Amino acid sequence: MPTANTTSPRKVKARAKSAKPARKTTRSRRASSAARNSTAAKSRRASTARTRALSEAQASIRQAETSTRESAGVFGDYAERAVLIPVGAALIARDRVFASVNDTISSYGSTAKAQAQLRRFERRGVTARNRVEREVRKTRVRVERELRQRRREIEKTVNDLEDRRDAVAKNVPELANRVQERILSLV
Repeated sequence: MPTANTTSPRKVKARAKSAKPARKTTRSRRASSAARNSTAAKSRRASTARTRALSEAQASIRQAETSTRESAGVFGDYAERAVLIPVGAALIARDRVFASVNDTISSYGSTAKAQAQLRRFERRGVTARNRVEREVRKTRVRVERELRQRRREIEKTVNDLEDRRDAVAKNVPELANRVQERILSLV
């Protein structure tokens, strides 16, 4: 990191203390004190300005270095994640395979365990079969009931239509006679 070639305010003060002038008389001290005050004030302001400029320059340099490091770190993090994600997924898959193999070995490790497991499977199969048979019976009963209801409705409708047809068939000759009589009366 490049730095400016300036001295720190501490070093300036240390040099000022070590380079003290020889003792002067009171009058010359007062005269030089007044000159020094204006010169010292100017010097202090200039020193403060230099210190402030130096601090600001160093802060901007630190900020630039930090942002450079951070952007490089971000790319490094992405690259690291790109490698670690597949490795982690493979390890988890391996653990699951080992767990299932261990479960299988513990379930079928001996003849007694294998037979017990087969009995469990059989009971589960019987339960599933019974459940399906029950559902089939319920469905059959429901469908048969709906069919009987529809059949009754259709038979009732057909009977009503037959009764109407018979009534109309009985009334047709009588209606035909009435119509003929009206026509004849009009003519």
